[in-house]
Amino acid sequence: MTHNTELTPKFHPELTPPLEELEAQERHLVFRQFTYEDAWALGSLLVELARERQAPVAIDIRRGGQQLFHAALPGSTPDNDAWIDRKRRVVERYGSASYLVGARFRAKGSTFEESSRLDPDEYAAHGGSFPITVEGVGVVGTVTVSGLPQLQDHRFVVEALEEFLSKDR
Repeated sequence: MTHNTELTPKFHPELTPPLEELEAQERHLVFRQFTYEDAWALGSLLVELARERQAPVAIDIRRGGQQLFHAALPGSTPDNDAWIDRKRRVVERYGSASYLVGARFRAKGSTFEESSRLDPDEYAAHGGSFPITVEGVGVVGTVTVSGLPQLQDHRFVVEALEEFLSKDR
């Protein structure tokens, strides 16, 4: 039986980055444009990083309603695809990273599951999905990783976006 750590998330407040840091990531990680080629290059970078770390993740990149990239690495399961869909829906609905949305609810003394009034089978404010924001346009898509503990999923996506965007500046 495969154990998916996202099924039993552990919230350690001392490890959760402050809201200001999470919000700054979103302000900083903005694309000039986001093309099919960008989706392929970003997805390929995520796969390369995951392989180097032997990370058992699934990776998904979407623009609008279209899936532009998907990969499932060894050790990932169909559950990871379900988590991707649930985390992605949070980004699409709130326009912010899934981890940030969950952190905002926790900062108010609640949880996303208790207070959002959204079906937890459809939405998960767990780390790993990040908005693809285009300068002057806004959020146009999502990049999502699933398979690690939620903060690691979030940090993994942020690291890849930082590396990818540093080449474009």
